[in-house]
This record gives sequence, C-alpha cells and structure tokens, in this order.
Amino acid sequence: MSQPKILFIGTGNMGNPIAANLITAGYELTLADRDPAKFGNLLALGARAATDLLQEAAQTDLVFLSLPGPPQVEHVLFTQGVLGAMKPGAGLIDTTTSSVELARRISAEASTRKINYLEAPVTNAIDGAREGRLGIFAAGDKAVYETYLPLFNVIGEKIFHVGPHGNGATVKLITNLLWFVHAAAIGEGLMLGAKAGIPLDVVAAAIQSSAGQSWVSDHDIPSIFAGHYDPSFSLDLCCKDLGLAQEIASEQGVTLKMGALARELFETARKTYGGDAAELHVVRLIEEQAGLLLRPPHGEPL
Repeated sequence: MSQPKILFIGTGNMGNPIAANLITAGYELTLADRDPAKFGNLLALGARAATDLLQEAAQTDLVFLSLPGPPQVEHVLFTQGVLGAMKPGAGLIDTTTSSVELARRISAEASTRKINYLEAPVTNAIDGAREGRLGIFAAGDKAVYETYLPLFNVIGEKIFHVGPHGNGATVKLITNLLWFVHAAAIGEGLMLGAKAGIPLDVVAAAIQSSAGQSWVSDHDIPSIFAGHYDPSFSLDLCCKDLGLAQEIASEQGVTLKMGALARELFETARKTYGGDAAELHVVRLIEEQAGLLLRPPHGEPL
C-alpha cells in the first residue's frame, strides 16, 4: 500500500522523536497534542497542526497514538470521540503502555466500526525512539500487522507480532516489571560496592561484564552516576505500569512477590519526591538511607 496520511496524537517524550522519524521517512503527518508547543520542531520538519480533531480523524488513513496511559487513550478515543469519527477501513495504532482491559475494549469497538486496530506498545526509551530502534510489541490481526510493518520498520529495530489484542500490553508490562525490579536492585548493589571502598566505575564495569549485565544496568547506572536519575521517565509512569502489571497478575491468579516489593519502593519514592521526579529516585531512597550519593569514584557524603 502507499504511505498512509497520519493523524499523530501525542508528541511528548516518546511521540515527538517517533513522529520525527516518520516525517523524515516521507510520511505526511497532522499533529495533535494538549500542548501544541511540544511539536514546534515537527512543524519545522514539514508536519502540520490539526485544526479540528474529529474532522481530521474522519479524513485520515491512520490514527497513531503515543500517550501517557489508559486514561488519556480512553479520553481521546471515546470521550473526545476520535474512534467514532474514523472512517471504515482506516487504521489505528496505539503505542501507549496501556491496560489489557482497554485494549480489548478498543478492539471490540474498532471491529464494529471496521477499523484496523493494532495495539503496539514500544520499548527502548527515548534514545531508542530518537534513533529508530524501538522494540515494538504489536497485537492484533496478522494481516493488519503486515500492512503496517513498513511503518514499524522506520521507527523500530526489533518488532514482534505477539497475538491478539491485550497481549501487547502484557508483554510490555512484563518488560517494565523486570526493568523496575532491576532498577531498585542496582542501587543496592552499587551501594554495597561503594561502602566497601571499591571505585564505583569498577563496580559498574564488573556488573556490565558479568551475569549482572542487562539493558537496565547499561542504561540506568550512568543516570545514577550523573545525578539526574533519568528524567525521561517519571515515578508516576513507573507506578502506573507496576499497577497495570498487578492487574494482569490478579486476572491470571499469579502472585508477584518481587513486583509487589518494587511497587512498594516506587510508591515510597513517589510520596517522597513527587510523581514528576525521575524514575531512579528509587535509588535516591537508598542513597539517603546510607548517607552517601553514588557518584564516582567513591561516592559523595550527603
């Protein structure tokens, strides 16, 4: 098929670089966001701003969502009425980390309206979005997935078809559950090394050259050492995703012991530093308890 005209809704931390890569690849984008100031750079690349959201939805070939969570998706599609305004045969791709329940609800409504819906949450953070190497967990009809695979290849590097709607949220939340458990544990490991007097760059190198190595250790340890704690992802989003993972576990009758502990730690960090604080403030809790900031070479006393 020819490249679809896209109504792109949500140009925040992840949506903005995703949209930029699509524009650069030649896709025609119309943009919508609660804060139009967020997409000034995309207008400079050749996109245009939506003037009437429902009119744009009725005319577009594809609606593409990149939003913070289920409430925002529900608001855009159902309260504002974007899904109801779309024409039969149009596509809907939602890259939001959302809930299984909402994905199934959208699926039912999209099927009734003959909308080609793909649930497609993404991973690999802002760096991956900027560099076009996202991991994508696409759920929905296989033929629809194959139709939009050229678009996914522009923004992603490792792309998976994971089955029916709801499975995208499940796989994405599994990966985030492991991320947050590991993020909390990394702080403990680094602190043990610092208190033993081992240079922190040596501790980090040992972790990254051993069974302790992971994407999380590679991505998050530099953010801890820099003292900015990765502002690209907030404690609000961490707690949201851990809650969604718990919803899946409850539905399946599975007990998440590590997940429950991680959720408790992240909720404590959110209460302490605020929901807008960066993700790795869960490590800041450890630093304050120990009285030592994890800054090379040997830490800095608080």
